[in-house]
Amino acid sequence: MFDYLRDPGEIYRRSFEIIRSETDLSALPADLRDVAIRIVHASGQTGLVADLAWTPDLVVAARAALAAGAPILADSRMVADGVIARRLPRNNPVLCTLYEPEAAVRAGAAGTTRSAAAVDLWGERLAGAVVAIGNAPTALFRLLERLLDGAPRPAAILAFPIGFVGAAESKQALIEAGLNIPYLTLRGRLGGSAMAAAAVNALGAEPAPGVAPA
Repeated sequence: MFDYLRDPGEIYRRSFEIIRSETDLSALPADLRDVAIRIVHASGQTGLVADLAWTPDLVVAARAALAAGAPILADSRMVADGVIARRLPRNNPVLCTLYEPEAAVRAGAAGTTRSAAAVDLWGERLAGAVVAIGNAPTALFRLLERLLDGAPRPAAILAFPIGFVGAAESKQALIEAGLNIPYLTLRGRLGGSAMAAAAVNALGAEPAPGVAPA
């Protein structure tokens, strides 16, 4: 009844063809372009590339950590479930502590969100991990507080919290924190679990169609 493309392989190929034709990647380093393309693919927004912020060592650091078997610490189940396990190089564990009973207890005691309290439960697993935040600004703020207070340092931070309260501010705080930890983030209110998971998948996978390896 409807004339539409059904071939999944062709849909995939043409999607990335359109993204490459409509997205200006010229300001990005070569090794970050595939990550950006995956984020655009997850969001449908080619213009967001202009708002990406990163450290030059992000891709190298994150890929090295994943290749060494580092865990991925996610702020939400949507991020964790969006990570494609077969793309990870070492069967890396993907952990989300949001629904652990202690997170709710800590949140109530501290008068904060469960997302922020769940960050405290990462504990020593932060050391050398790849952190992926795609939902709660309070999770990113709490991570920054912990790191500034001397918590174990992750290998990389992928920060895409979304929303109207705290999202832009938490990402700007990451940019300005001076932690000397590799990061990738998106300035402003936009973000989301799909973007965070797409970044992880890009760092653990082969380049997207038409993108040469860095």
